Amino acid sequence: MSESVFEFPVRVYYEDTDAGQVVYHSNYLNFMERARTEWLRDLGYEQDHLRDELGILFVVRAINIQYLKPAKFNQQLCVTSMVTEKGKSQFICHQDVFLVEQEQRDLLTTADVSIVCVSADRFKPTRIPMSIIDKL
Repeated sequence: MSESVFEFPVRVYYEDTDAGQVVYHSNYLNFMERARTEWLRDLGYEQDHLRDELGILFVVRAINIQYLKPAKFNQQLCVTSMVTEKGKSQFICHQDVFLVEQEQRDLLTTADVSIVCVSADRFKPTRIPMSIIDKL
């Protein structure tokens, strides 16, 4: 649906890895969350503004993730984000994690993240404001 792809660079730190010096599986979710937060910021929406001024939050409903290859300590990664479906109160964000080496990319992890807009006070689904949905 969206033709624009947001890119977010990530360096793998020691804290991201397990005893084998590969990224622990749940840390990919952290990388993806950071990328989505920076993507929203790039669109002009800070998370606290969404909550405090618009009274909404974006929450993860479901994630379908595939781990293809491991990322390792000190590697440079790139997390991409793009909207593939959108509805009145939810959207699907497709995210990929790539290893970046000498201008080449190798796909490591891929995920489809279902995100729902909820009211900040009741945590019930609510419509995504048109000003936001038009930018997604």
